[in-house]
Amino acid sequence: MSKKDFYEILGVGKNASAEEIKKAYRKKAIEFHPDKNPGNKEAEENFKLAAEAYEVLSDPDKKARYDQYGHAAFDGAGGFGGGHMNMDDIFSQFGDIFGGAFGGSFGGGFGGGGSRRMKGSNLRIKVKLTLEEVVNGVEKKVKVKRKIQAPGVRYKTCPTCNGAGQVVKVTNTILGRMQTATTCPMCGGSGQTIESKPNNADAYGMIMEDETVSIKIPAGVADGMQLKVSGKGNDAPGNGVPGDLIVVIEETEHEWLKRDGENLHYDLYISFAEAALGVSKELETVNGKVRIKLEEGIQSGKILRLKGKGIPSLNSYGNGDLLVHVNVWTPKTLSKEQRQFFEKALTDENFIPHPEKSEKSFFEKVKDMFS
Repeated sequence: MSKKDFYEILGVGKNASAEEIKKAYRKKAIEFHPDKNPGNKEAEENFKLAAEAYEVLSDPDKKARYDQYGHAAFDGAGGFGGGHMNMDDIFSQFGDIFGGAFGGSFGGGFGGGGSRRMKGSNLRIKVKLTLEEVVNGVEKKVKVKRKIQAPGVRYKTCPTCNGAGQVVKVTNTILGRMQTATTCPMCGGSGQTIESKPNNADAYGMIMEDETVSIKIPAGVADGMQLKVSGKGNDAPGNGVPGDLIVVIEETEHEWLKRDGENLHYDLYISFAEAALGVSKELETVNGKVRIKLEEGIQSGKILRLKGKGIPSLNSYGNGDLLVHVNVWTPKTLSKEQRQFFEKALTDENFIPHPEKSEKSFFEKVKDMFS
């Protein structure tokens, strides 16, 4: 099933400002809030979709990747679309929006009156991929050192905020009574404090642990792209939710293939004899060998386009192309017989360049290559 466009979900255009996106999200969040629509599954789903759309469009980097690749930029390792966010994710990430939009009318969380749950910090790692792995997609297993709640740790309701995670202060001013809410200094917003913990745990009841995480990386990713594995960051104290693991793609350089977006470039060197007589050549690509035929009299600089032999597209069906650049190799030394042959060729009419009008210039070939 195709996923709904994030801009369409919030009802804004692609050129909408950050403030317009935020305003549109607040409006949708109020409209579909579960406390305002109890038992309405459709409203709850729309509420989640609006939060997912805002999570991407409110972040300049994520928004740029979404504009370029669509949903595919985030779906490879947990993604943002497809209902991956839950209610705790929404309130933990967008508390500032809901705090101003809902005030006290809907309570501090879901189900009326619940406290917001803290989210653990995100972790960030780099994963190196070969060109073969980029073309075909790959599942990587990486070892991550993350914080988890120590076995045996016990938490209790914070006595300062009574589990709300916030403390409310009322001040009398000339304009009347003003109410402000700030993060509880005792529990840091979690609503809980430690009752007891093992000796090896830190002040928040956490310990470090190595975990092997499996990451499914889709075909067609690019260097610098970021994927998200939900819930594989650091744990949060008490009843909080884990952070995420941010995976940054690092593409290693291939020995003979050069990447340009979804296209691949291959430099093919042939001899004078092969160029004059024509030849069949076998090329080694990332998906096996392919054979091409070069016609008689092929010129150096000729570019042959092999359709669909490039990088898979993340945002649509199909692949890029493999562009084969033909280079006629000039020998640096000649034997006596070879030199005599070419000396005679200097005055041979057949060896004097006569480019046809159909022959494209170097700049025209470069223009075609990027068109």
